[in-house]
Amino acid sequence: MHELDLIIVGTGSGNSIPGPEFDDWNIAIVEKGVFGGTCLNVGCIPSKMFVYSADVAETIHKASTYGIDATLNGTDWPAIRDRVFNRIDPIAAGGEAYRRSDESANIAVFGGEGYFTGHKTLEVKMADGSTEQLTGRHIVIGAGGRPFVPPYPGIESVEHHTSDSIMRLEALPEHLIVMGGGYIATELGHVFQGLGSKVTVINRSERLLRREDDDISARFTEVFGRRANLCCGATVNNISQEGRTISVDITIDGVDQTIEGDALLVATGRVPNGDLLHLGESGIEQERGRVLVDENFRTNVDGVWAFGDIANELQLKHLANAEVRTLRQNILRADGQLEGPLETIDSRFVPHAVFSDPQVATVGLTERDAREQGLDIVVATKDFGSTAYGWAMEDTDGFCKVIADASTRRLLGAHILGAQSSILIQSLIQGMHFDLTVDQMAHGQYYIHPALTEVVENALLDL
Repeated sequence: MHELDLIIVGTGSGNSIPGPEFDDWNIAIVEKGVFGGTCLNVGCIPSKMFVYSADVAETIHKASTYGIDATLNGTDWPAIRDRVFNRIDPIAAGGEAYRRSDESANIAVFGGEGYFTGHKTLEVKMADGSTEQLTGRHIVIGAGGRPFVPPYPGIESVEHHTSDSIMRLEALPEHLIVMGGGYIATELGHVFQGLGSKVTVINRSERLLRREDDDISARFTEVFGRRANLCCGATVNNISQEGRTISVDITIDGVDQTIEGDALLVATGRVPNGDLLHLGESGIEQERGRVLVDENFRTNVDGVWAFGDIANELQLKHLANAEVRTLRQNILRADGQLEGPLETIDSRFVPHAVFSDPQVATVGLTERDAREQGLDIVVATKDFGSTAYGWAMEDTDGFCKVIADASTRRLLGAHILGAQSSILIQSLIQGMHFDLTVDQMAHGQYYIHPALTEVVENALLDL
């Protein structure tokens, strides 16, 4: 039995916990897969590198709009793929090598699958088949999440991919079938369509990105449908495969049809990994795999902490990073190395973005949420095309929507669809965080003319 001061399960954001303050702690890191977690290896970073390549391809496709004679002669999928993973894989390997080196002498890495076997006790099934027993004064659970594959009829007998594997394909599919209509489906759908695949999206809901503001969801579905074949409101009856051909039998509005392709991506969301850790053996409370924590990231078991995708309904890297910085301080406070009460984070205004084409960014309440809560609101929408830079872009789809409390004049939500939305929304996030009124946001600073940020300014002015 290895008796430790700290056990960290998962090497995403949790790998940043050990620092100089922990140099005299005996620490174990447990990782069953590749160092770096979802974001580095199969999520944010590789997908956005692919997205950028697809964005460049789309720029070429649209060049004639601006009087430029340009053609896309083809794409080199292996070169695009290798550009991504030749950068990422060494980072993951280097992170593990550092933790196994003499520079991390107080840290032991256990490469295997860990699960609880008793009170604050873990067993790790190592890659060589052996097992190790660990117990710790403090345990941090940061084991993330995994793709969810619904029990579609026939799915178990069909070659299919999730976001974990689709980006490492050997060749670009001729026709990619995408199951799902959320951010993963639409980002990767954009990637493969932009780089040359035919893409069909099969979605149970009538619209893509259905959790976004209704206006955003409706506009996105309309625009994305110009590029991909959309089968929305679909019921999946069966999935089968003959040779390289995958067939998906669906029903839409009572009409049966079959979609055939040579690759299948299941992108129907992600689930937390808590159900894989035998949490009950240590008495740790969980709900459908999500570890339950308080505002200080403590579980119900003293000395056991959790954060990130395994503990959050919002599975976002920037949220996990913020949480682990605070959790790190809280461990030191709980251990008496730092003075003061345990800290929390301000999670009122956590933004997110969808890096598809068009791009989407959101913070705060949707109009639907605000009205369901009975709030007295004012709403304004401003098209990209109403600004000078929007004219330059010939943009007829993008818009900024802002929602404010009619009495307090505080912004309740902001939603942007269009180019660089993830950047444009930042000033609105900042204004909400620092409790500015919409009037202060609109009039209290300069907006560069004729930058695209004027769409934000004009939306605020309309409020």
